[in-house]
Amino acid sequence: MVYPVFPGETNHYGTLFGGTAMAWMDQAAFVAASRHARRKVVTVHADAVDFRHPVPQGSIVELVARVVEVGRTSLRVEVEMWVEPLEAEREPYLAARGGFVLVALDEMGQPAPVPPLEG
Repeated sequence: MVYPVFPGETNHYGTLFGGTAMAWMDQAAFVAASRHARRKVVTVHADAVDFRHPVPQGSIVELVARVVEVGRTSLRVEVEMWVEPLEAEREPYLAARGGFVLVALDEMGQPAPVPPLEG
């Protein structure tokens, strides 16, 4: 998932709000878990999110989410937030990393089995 960092998403220092970063990361985790489970999923836990570097206004942010562990009905997803500065001389850098646990649900809203990880 890719987002531009606009002024409405930044604080008075001109950097991305931490809550916005966490919301974007949760959305990326949701997409990864939904694709794997092929059913409705909900977030039940967020591990510590490590904010390594600020994300300045005007940057482009790319979220990379991977399902790293699967239980009977739950999935653990790791999410990285990469920043692509618009200055040509700057390289992309890792701004934040966090883990999320989501649970798959059936049509009645009850926990449902998910397929195992392959490979």
